[in-house]
Amino acid sequence: MGLVKKIVIGVFVYLVFLIALFPASLAVKLAPLPKQVSVSGISGTIWSGEIDTLMLQKRRLEQVSWQLSPWGLLTGKANIDFVVGSRATAVNGKGFVSLSMSGIDASGVRFDAPSEFLVGNTRLPFRTQVGGNFSLMLQDLEQGVPWCQQLTGKLFAQQLQVNNQFGKYPLGDVAVALSCVDGNIKVQTDDSMNALGLSGHALLKADKLVQVTAKIKETQAQPDDLKQALSFLGKRDSQGYYPINYQGRVPGL
Repeated sequence: MGLVKKIVIGVFVYLVFLIALFPASLAVKLAPLPKQVSVSGISGTIWSGEIDTLMLQKRRLEQVSWQLSPWGLLTGKANIDFVVGSRATAVNGKGFVSLSMSGIDASGVRFDAPSEFLVGNTRLPFRTQVGGNFSLMLQDLEQGVPWCQQLTGKLFAQQLQVNNQFGKYPLGDVAVALSCVDGNIKVQTDDSMNALGLSGHALLKADKLVQVTAKIKETQAQPDDLKQALSFLGKRDSQGYYPINYQGRVPGL
């Protein structure tokens, strides 16, 4: 083997190892993060690494690890398996995310967080405060216009508590199904998914617009403040349901 071939092979092998072992901490330094994002305790490589603490708009994530497939990059995609925290941490999750020029795809995603993490410092209308724990389960998500091309999943709220200037509402456990309709995110629930007598759906559209078409009837599980407020929704139908109709911007956004 000639000297030139040996040098070329040597350089090639060096570059392969350099890329394979490229430190994640150095990658962060070379590609500065947005102002509202900060990280600490970075270890591993860009292909397999971990961050001790990740701050996103004052929201704290711990023990964030990832596996990045190098083969996906050949097709212009960043295919990432990620894990956030553990069952022992308040905020935890895992799943698969694919990033490309066409948007975000995700599958097998589970994410658990308390209301304090989700709401953050957002000021909700009517001095509303929200308590409880939330679990998001996404079977699949494909980004589209304005929001999605495909979406299948569920969102669970455990021990949901809503307090505002009108009263206190311990709403208990509530589940909603997530789907995609004409690019809009559809959130749907019915009597089998909550103890509030609530049935209907909401469509999240472009420009933070939401359209709600639902109904609610009085049940024994409802808090007294909610029962007293039902009559303000309008006239009750023959089945005992009060209408809930709203179209406008998402409250608080």
